[in-house]
Amino acid sequence: MSCTNCGQQEDILTLPTGCNKNGSCHTLSCDKLSVFDWLSNMKLPDTQPNFDIYEVRFKNGRKEYFRNTDKLSLCTGEAVAVATSQGHDIGTISLSGELVKSQLVKHNINPNTGDIPKIYRKATQRDIDIWEKAKSRELSTQQRARLIVDKLGLKMKLSDVEYQGDNKKAIFYYTADSRVDFRQLIKELAAAFKVRIEMKQVDLRHEASRLGGIGSCGRELCCASWLTNFKRVNTQAARYQQLSLSPTKLQGQCGRLKCCLNFELDSYLDALKKFPDTDKVLLTEKGKARYIKMDIFKKLIWYAYEDSDDYKWYPLSVEQVHEIIALNKKGQKAASLSDLEVEEEVKKINFEDAVGVDSITRFDKPKTQKKKRRNRRNKNQIKNKKQKSNNRKPNTNSKK
Repeated sequence: MSCTNCGQQEDILTLPTGCNKNGSCHTLSCDKLSVFDWLSNMKLPDTQPNFDIYEVRFKNGRKEYFRNTDKLSLCTGEAVAVATSQGHDIGTISLSGELVKSQLVKHNINPNTGDIPKIYRKATQRDIDIWEKAKSRELSTQQRARLIVDKLGLKMKLSDVEYQGDNKKAIFYYTADSRVDFRQLIKELAAAFKVRIEMKQVDLRHEASRLGGIGSCGRELCCASWLTNFKRVNTQAARYQQLSLSPTKLQGQCGRLKCCLNFELDSYLDALKKFPDTDKVLLTEKGKARYIKMDIFKKLIWYAYEDSDDYKWYPLSVEQVHEIIALNKKGQKAASLSDLEVEEEVKKINFEDAVGVDSITRFDKPKTQKKKRRNRRNKNQIKNKKQKSNNRKPNTNSKK
């Protein structure tokens, strides 16, 4: 990730290199799950006070809400010291104003309750120095903690470590398939790092959103860029969309089914309402025909005869299948599928020279005889010139 302020070197011709601060450079353009305040340029009426609750972002997109009780002059992207249950922490304001109200409704938080913690002050230089010192310990702490987990033989994976802004508490994020007894682990971690320890279990989807990555589509993972609600995904979604039930294709980097299987599922379900039941057998004059496959976009259904040596698949339109089913309900048989099949349109793609270059198939064409003859003639001419130069005698007559 690279931001606009620190993502490029002094040389203009160099490529963006990124700030390597993992979303903590306070520019709000290189962090995960950043929010765009489209109401920032709109002023409230003079009689209406500003909303005193702010959204504060911490490491890897973790966000919480705090109340500005002291009426500090705060703006988006500013570092603030906030109150927590165990001390204070340093975070960055990611959203302010009227849009915070909609976020509170989304997370079922009552703004009138007194449980919302407050903002102490703007972060001083001393607060930021302690915060940076605490963050610099996270990688070494994670590596050493993994060695302790392996020594205790616990069946868990330590995915990330987050230090509190005052450098007095550390949150260890882990994943596990079953319940883990980490009482001895907490004792050893507290003795090793001299801080308060909190163990927080996250599922595989949340772990992938925290770590980030590039998906098979070539873009950044949805869970790491914009997706916040993880709905359940099952293989039935892939069946509705006529996808191959291959685990390697349907599985995301988290090891679960891809979240994008749910994105277009509603559209497929609406389109499938017009399709007939695939379990119904079509009665024709030639025999019984059973369902083989369908194409939702072309609105075609393929059927084949049940007891026949003809293994051909006959494409029928959705309207034709409904008409055959209606005839079968009346006790009538439809004509043979060969008389009703729909001719599929085969579109021929013509590649054109759109960017002003030669045809890409020019290398496939064999050399013509004319070109070969020209090359042979050029070689003979060069050979004759060499022979003439060798046979030429030197001029011994010289003028005095």
